[in-house]
Amino acid sequence: MVEDSYAKDVLVSADWVEARLDEFQSDDPEHRLVEVDVDTDAYDEGHAPGAIGFNWETQLQDQTERDILSKADFEDLLGSHGISEDSTVVLYGDNSNWFAAYTYWQFKYYGHDDVRLMDGGRDYWLENDYPLTDEAPDFSAVDYEAGGPFETIRAYRDDVENAIEKGIPLVDVRSPEEFSGEILAPPGLQETAQRGGHIPGAENISWAATTNDDGTFKSKDELEELYNSEGIDDSQSVVAYCRIGERSSVAWFALHELLGYDDCVNYDGSWTEWGNLVGAPVETGQADD
Repeated sequence: MVEDSYAKDVLVSADWVEARLDEFQSDDPEHRLVEVDVDTDAYDEGHAPGAIGFNWETQLQDQTERDILSKADFEDLLGSHGISEDSTVVLYGDNSNWFAAYTYWQFKYYGHDDVRLMDGGRDYWLENDYPLTDEAPDFSAVDYEAGGPFETIRAYRDDVENAIEKGIPLVDVRSPEEFSGEILAPPGLQETAQRGGHIPGAENISWAATTNDDGTFKSKDELEELYNSEGIDDSQSVVAYCRIGERSSVAWFALHELLGYDDCVNYDGSWTEWGNLVGAPVETGQADD
């Protein structure tokens, strides 16, 4: 595990994973390692031995509606890759775990008890010369029975409207340029909204501020100072959002799992929904100091 005083033991180190590679490569479903990327080209080139490769866009999203997987599809995906509801699942991925954190949040939404993130993600694994393979595992299928869904960690449009009305903190984890409305998406990524800006009253606390230069999470004390300095603490509800829900999952993980802020939710509709709504209020420019 990662040695820190985090609220929950849900973050494991690359060393912890490396020491258990034999278990992750076993057909026994007790342990499963999963790499989650926005596409699987990188996975195909090389990944941690025993790691299953999930494509966030095609496997972890409903392909008809813009939504997460249905409960039945989630059960089918996991069971078909040899993951049971009792498996210890460790997730990691590209972009400092953007999509792995989203997948972690989806696992929790459907009640998987023992799921963890590998600190630093794929880049940390590569840059520190941990073992790689281009062989994809072929595990025996098992039955998977999901729980939930547990709506207490998810926000919808109505929840955001309520947050605006009641002054509940909203954390926009996008870049300052996205927050101000100068750009609609990070450079090189698809623009998914008609308008730029942010939800009224939101604080701009970038997801990147939660991590160190090597992609690992900052300490509990550093995370508390980051959020407390913007008036965010565990005495109130907090709604995190970004563009498509993946970067806000990193912030949700930091707040809900590492700091233990129980009443923190991820608005996975995020700016893709809000920035396309007819009549929804939008602010532009940077927040006042």
